[in-house]
This record gives sequence, C-alpha cells and structure tokens, in this order.
Amino acid sequence: MSEYIETHPILEFKHGRKVNFFFEDEELEGYENEPIAAALHAAGIRVLSYSEKRKRPRGFFCAVGKCSSCLMEVDGRQNVMVCMEPLRAGMKVRRQKGTHQSE
Repeated sequence: MSEYIETHPILEFKHGRKVNFFFEDEELEGYENEPIAAALHAAGIRVLSYSEKRKRPRGFFCAVGKCSSCLMEVDGRQNVMVCMEPLRAGMKVRRQKGTHQSE
C-alpha cells in the first residue's frame, strides 16, 4: 500500500525511477533519490528509531536534519539521518536504539 500524494491542485510531483530496498530484511519499493524516510513513511513504517534513555518510539519529525528522531543504520553505517539521505537501489536500512547501538 502506497501513501504517496499523487495529485495536488498546485504542486506537481516528479518521482525518480522506482527502486527496491530493504528495511529490517523486508524488501520495499521507493523512488530513487527521495529521502529514505519518505519511502519508509509511504510504505507505512512510522517508527524509525527509539530514544536512548526511555526506549520510546520516534518517527518522522522535523524532516530537515535538525533533530535526531530519524537516526537509522543504512548499509552498516549508524546514525544516518534518513530524512536527508537519498534512497538508492539495494540499500539496507535498519532501526537503531538511541544514537549508538543497532538492534
């Protein structure tokens, strides 16, 4: 199920080509070069990480790289801000707890 906005009375949405990527070992589809967080959100993924101290779920929040709510592990690199990181084919994305450890 896709949750992309398809039409808008003023804006025009241009997407890159569709690519496959992996989230927690599940194959998903998104548009190349869109933020990883947007592709996850469109796929229904709302929890991107967990707070380090209280282990509370965090989701897509500021979308401009100013908070730490979207820190995830991407292709083995931890602490990637997925609201800013462009999606590429074959990426492996995983949740991490807080800002240090992956699950």
